[in-house]
Amino acid sequence: MKPNWMKQNLRPRNAMIGCWITLASPAVAEAIAHCGFDWLLVDAEHAPNDTGDIAAQLRAIDAACANGASVSVAVRVPVNDATLVKRAMDCGAQTIMFPTIETVEEAKAAIASMRFPQNGNGGVRGVAGLVRAGRYGLDREYVGNANQNACAVLQIETREGLHNIEEIAALDGADCLFIGPADLSASLGHLGQADHPEVQNAIAHILQVCTQAGKAAGIFAASVEDAARYRDIGFSLISLHSDVAWLTRGAMHALTDYNKGKQ
Repeated sequence: MKPNWMKQNLRPRNAMIGCWITLASPAVAEAIAHCGFDWLLVDAEHAPNDTGDIAAQLRAIDAACANGASVSVAVRVPVNDATLVKRAMDCGAQTIMFPTIETVEEAKAAIASMRFPQNGNGGVRGVAGLVRAGRYGLDREYVGNANQNACAVLQIETREGLHNIEEIAALDGADCLFIGPADLSASLGHLGQADHPEVQNAIAHILQVCTQAGKAAGIFAASVEDAARYRDIGFSLISLHSDVAWLTRGAMHALTDYNKGKQ
């Protein structure tokens, strides 16, 4: 199996720029993979992606990589559930993003769900080699190497998660703590106000805790300006919005330019 490039490069202050894939379209995933992002996130929480959709988009991204693209891929499961994690990883995902991690116990369960039981590591992932991730049984080293390539990205999106941030960041196997500004804003009482001072202070605190723990911090950026600012202050895993945003914005900008020409 190929090494997990995202995990290998997930270090504090080593910024990687990515994009959310939400349209459940293999063609869109393949096209975006050619655009130069460092990583992509196939979203199964807020997008209509089931296991079959995830597999199809992972194949499309792999096809792009076989034709010159250089991009890593993660999958966000809809909930912290070992069965869903197992199915996504069997499809070929090495990096899993977990939404709404609030406690140390939830974080430990997420990490354990990604790992085959080995040397008392607490892993609970069911073992299967005859899956896409293991080249349908042709990769004889897959099962033995899967754990070292597993990368857990834990989302901190609530007041409770913020309260427990130090303990979560200290966990072995918590590779990255990723902030969801929209949900964090809502949980702090500022729905739709990611720029509110309390939200921004919370973001700065999470980044500081991650830096002190030697862990990477990630965040979703709604604009190029936000992404650049997050990069400059030390975030490692930055998502520059989403496929649907670039589709709609591109279309609207084109129509605006067209209508200007009619005046």
